[in-house]
Amino acid sequence: MDASQVTALRELLSMTGWPERTQDFARSLRASARLPGSLLLFGPAGDEPWHLAAHLDDESRFNEIPEISPTLVRWDPPDGAPPHLRIGLDRLRETRRGESLLVVSEEAAPEGLLERVDDARRTGATIFTLDGDDRELRGLAHESLTVPAGDSLVSFDAAQHLVSVAAGEPRTRRGLRDRLAGLLDTITGPPAG
Repeated sequence: MDASQVTALRELLSMTGWPERTQDFARSLRASARLPGSLLLFGPAGDEPWHLAAHLDDESRFNEIPEISPTLVRWDPPDGAPPHLRIGLDRLRETRRGESLLVVSEEAAPEGLLERVDDARRTGATIFTLDGDDRELRGLAHESLTVPAGDSLVSFDAAQHLVSVAAGEPRTRRGLRDRLAGLLDTITGPPAG
């Protein structure tokens, strides 16, 4: 999904509350990630959040916001992986106050994941969750965004796109006129200039 598709999705969802929820979540996430490398991204062993990591990294580069470039924490990174894909569970044990951990888990989080998130919280990390309605995981979070499996409006994948784009946006809110102009540009193309 590219930026114009996300913009169109936001416009389609404008009366549902989803754009506002994802923007609020993304703003909090961005505000908590104060230094480059302080945003950790983590998920279940069988479903590591590669997709969201890539999109947040893109938003970080395109919008010159290095603090939202995530550190993907992996369960069992292979020895030969590039350095940015070789970060394992030891990094979670090293978390400290001032860092943020975004846990992405569409399914119920396994016990091992919950234990590691709880440990990171105890060491002072701010915990965010993007989850598929997992009460235990949300109970560990300082802030969460839930995408229930039965939601007919937004898929878990779409919510990740909405969050990553919102995290890269300027801190000012766009008004209705700007949003409508953006939608028209998406449909008809930008004005000739």
